[in-house]
Amino acid sequence: MDRHQVHQYFMSKPEATVSQPFGEGVDVYKVKNKMFATLALGKKMGDVESQLWRINLKCDPDEAHALRDIFSSVLPGYHMNKRLWNTVLLDGSIPSTEVARMIDNSYLLVVKKMPKKAQASLLLHL
Repeated sequence: MDRHQVHQYFMSKPEATVSQPFGEGVDVYKVKNKMFATLALGKKMGDVESQLWRINLKCDPDEAHALRDIFSSVLPGYHMNKRLWNTVLLDGSIPSTEVARMIDNSYLLVVKKMPKKAQASLLLHL
């Protein structure tokens, strides 16, 4: 997936919104004011200078580590809680279906922390 496809996929989620609360260049995607993803052009990550687009996605801690072991383009969450968030570099090395699955999981993890009434209204549209 490229950044345009990722943006479209984020916005296809029920009640998804996008804003730039951290400043220009970092799109933050929320559902009912709760962040489920970010999209930004890469900057220096560790010792590597990267001009790749990257997304931050919420993840189950055990799955987060497994994904980092499987895919070299999945890293601990950049500027996020590294236990609960992964950064995914959009370098084309991860199949689109897997990126979509990771996005779906991030969205669902956020929705499942909401009150039951809010969950029900969102899950009806999935």
